[in-house]
Amino acid sequence: MGKIVLEVSRQAKLADFLIKDAGVSKRLISRLKRTENGITRNGSLIRTIDIVEAGDTIVLQFEDTKILEPNPGLNVPIAFENENLAVFDKPVGMPVHPSIKHQGDTLGNFFAAKYPDVTFRPINRLDRDTSGLCIAAKNAFAAAALQNSIRKVYYAAVTGYIDGGGTIDAPIAREKESIIKRIVSEDGQRAVTHYKAIKAGIKYSLLKIDLETGRTHQIRVHFAYIGHPLAGDDLYGGSTADIDCQALHCGSLSFIEPLTGEEITVGSPLREDIQKIINKEG
Repeated sequence: MGKIVLEVSRQAKLADFLIKDAGVSKRLISRLKRTENGITRNGSLIRTIDIVEAGDTIVLQFEDTKILEPNPGLNVPIAFENENLAVFDKPVGMPVHPSIKHQGDTLGNFFAAKYPDVTFRPINRLDRDTSGLCIAAKNAFAAAALQNSIRKVYYAAVTGYIDGGGTIDAPIAREKESIIKRIVSEDGQRAVTHYKAIKAGIKYSLLKIDLETGRTHQIRVHFAYIGHPLAGDDLYGGSTADIDCQALHCGSLSFIEPLTGEEITVGSPLREDIQKIINKEG
C-alpha cells in the first residue's frame, strides 16, 4: 500500500482541503473513496464532505499497483523498442511517475496503456520539464542489466557566454527549507558535470553535457552555481523572458542490449523552443 500523510492547516471541507491545499487530484480522490480505509482522519474514516480542523492528520492509502492507470489518450514518441525495453522521447511538461498532483498524465500512464500486462520499470528519470530520451525495461532481467550500462548526453541552453569546455565538481545537498530545491553544499554528495560549448552567445550558450554522477537537479544546480543558470529555469535563477521552462534536453542515450550485448545509441533532436533561443544568438 502507498501512503500519504497530510496535516490540516485550516478549517475546511475535506474535499476543499485535499484539492486546494494539498493538490490532490480529483482522480485520486475518486480512487481513494473506493479503497478500504482510503481516507482517514486521526485514525478514523472520514467523508470528503466532512469538515476538518487545523491540526488534524489526514492519511491517504492506496494500492501501489493502481497508481499506474492506463491512459490511451496520451501520445509519446517511441525512439527505439524491442522485446526487452522501450526508449521514449518524453515531451516537456510530462512527469515520468504519477504523484499527488499528476494522476493519469504521466509517462507511466502512457506505458500502462501501451503495455497493459507489463510493469513500468523506468531506468533513467527526467524532471517533468526536462525533455528527451527515457528508457524503460519490460522485464526484471532487463531492468537489472540496464542499470549500469546507460550513458546519457544532455543539451542545455544556459544564460550568458560560455566558450570551450570544463568540469564542475561541487557536492549537492537538499536545501533544508525545501523538499524540491537543491544547493551546492560541503555536506552534500559529490557531483561531477562535464560540459562542452557547442555555440557560445552573449545572451545564451548551447552546451553538450555528460554527467559523471546523477544527483537530483545536478545540471540545473551546477550551472546556477557557476553563474550560468539554465534558460527558463526560474527555480534556480534562469530568465523566463524567452522560454517558459528549463532549456534542458536528453538528446542521446547509449546502452548495452541485455540479451545480445550489442551497444545501441538512440538520438532525439533538440526541441524547437531551445533551438529558437539559440538561433537568436546569430
